[in-house]
Amino acid sequence: MSQSLLIPSEEREKFHRLGINSITALALIAPSSFEDRRLSRELLSNSTGVIDATVERVVRTPKTLKITFFAHTLDVTIEGILFHPKPYMIHQFHQGERGFFSGKMVLERGEWQMIHPFKITAVGSLVPVYKTALRSDVMRRLVAKWVTMDNLMAEALPKTIASELMGIHFPTTPTPLSHSQLHALKFAEVFEYMRRLGLKRRCHPTPYRASGTIEAWIDTLPFTLTDDQHHAIKDIKGDVAQEHAARRMIVGDVGCGKTMVILASVLLMRPYRSLLMAPTTLLAAQLYEEARKFLPHLTIALVTNATQKGSLEGYDFIIGTHALLHREIPEVGLVMVDEQHRFGTLQRHALTKLSESSPHYLQFSATPIPRTQAMMDSAHIDVSLIQQTPFTKNITTTIIRKSDFSPLLDHIRREIAQNHQVLLVYPLVEHSEAINYQSIEEARGFWEKRFENVYVTHGKDKEKEAILEAFRDKGSLLLATTVVEVGISLPRLTTVVIVGAERLGLATLHQLRGRVSRTGLKGYCYLYTNTSGKSERLEAFCGCSSGFDIAALDLKFRQSGDLLEGKLQSGKRFTWVNLGEDEAIVTEVKKYLTTL
Repeated sequence: MSQSLLIPSEEREKFHRLGINSITALALIAPSSFEDRRLSRELLSNSTGVIDATVERVVRTPKTLKITFFAHTLDVTIEGILFHPKPYMIHQFHQGERGFFSGKMVLERGEWQMIHPFKITAVGSLVPVYKTALRSDVMRRLVAKWVTMDNLMAEALPKTIASELMGIHFPTTPTPLSHSQLHALKFAEVFEYMRRLGLKRRCHPTPYRASGTIEAWIDTLPFTLTDDQHHAIKDIKGDVAQEHAARRMIVGDVGCGKTMVILASVLLMRPYRSLLMAPTTLLAAQLYEEARKFLPHLTIALVTNATQKGSLEGYDFIIGTHALLHREIPEVGLVMVDEQHRFGTLQRHALTKLSESSPHYLQFSATPIPRTQAMMDSAHIDVSLIQQTPFTKNITTTIIRKSDFSPLLDHIRREIAQNHQVLLVYPLVEHSEAINYQSIEEARGFWEKRFENVYVTHGKDKEKEAILEAFRDKGSLLLATTVVEVGISLPRLTTVVIVGAERLGLATLHQLRGRVSRTGLKGYCYLYTNTSGKSERLEAFCGCSSGFDIAALDLKFRQSGDLLEGKLQSGKRFTWVNLGEDEAIVTEVKKYLTTL
């Protein structure tokens, strides 16, 4: 991918102050307006005018400077007025001198006035006005020097895009942005972003060129893999057979079957050892049991803070928590991270360094991202999307308020009577004056008085994982915070009630909803809110079941994050691109990049 032009050291400070480091990025700073310095053929009241005039008279008063101009091309006398003039302003006007002057024209009682006139030299041009950290004249000179067709094309922009950008900065008439110019700005912004992402991409030779097969194993499975699972496995098979270490993210919705893709990756990596890091002991243990069930012919180790510290040399597949970072790890050919967003960048980086040679590296995430985001992210790391689920979840999502509490209680009693489980998610552990909702501690007495087998965890208690495990086996009702967003599988859980739902992001709401109906049971998600009136965001959420549709909604309501800094959540807005609407432009840029 093309690198940006080298900026001389004397200019770098200006680029730094603008927060940019390329000519393309400079061209993306469009003028906010233009000063029309073309000679006026007629005067329009309350508009800027430029006149070729002789100064006939200059009169000073305590608070003003009055100048009488004779405009030659218009054959009219105009009175210029400067209010509270500074010395440098006064020195522009000398009686008997002819020059070009600009100012706001006003028709007052049939007489023309020019308010705050000033002498100009660049006559006949449109002068761009930029709102930046640089002084206007400095910014104009910087753009004039660097934003050229040759420079933009040297940074590999298509000629048509470069030409449109030039027209934005150096127009012949002061008109609003055209459709083609707006398209050029969006194209250039995506191009610049993916170019920078591409520069972060690193290719490392690896000695682990795997040759494992999985066709026979897939035939033994008691279920059929989805097409998306097959596609992800095919992508990984191609990755681990190459001479460079794989760097791939597999993004799937809640319940899409990422576990089977993980296990398939272990087999594809044979004869080399694989390692998987999970964010919690419960999740690691869950994956360990799945691996033992579906990979009975492999030796599998579980590494947590509670497990023994013996050698791991004799194992084919090592599964563990962050405790892996503090153990001596034998050579591994494949490193995987489940729920990668739950680990810090340093933790993920440390994991890849556990093996002396460059292992293949796969990240798995249950936080779906829009296809546009995935396409842009693919400039930095390969991406596979698993959008299908093994079965269609039947979950009804409903917004409820205080008036709906009695019917909600009846529903909870019915579900528990059928040996189903209910999850109540509260926004607070303890009372807060700032938030108009009950906390777990305030609410637990109500539920414990009316129901048996009520369990409570808020994520800060040391027994959190033990409580969740006990609830899975014996519980009816669980009170928790969003700590249950990701983690243990609860096969009997059919209902989730999210208190203060309007306070949570759509992705979090979807993760919480994804806890129910994991085994095909009819599911219910209740969004409890004290707010009055309609919530467009929550109502849109009720109408969406796919995590990828939810992610697209999130873009609409919150805009996208900054991939360059590794933040896939909301935050930074692109200046020109709307990732929720401009997928076609991202596709266009991606296709163009393959031609370079």
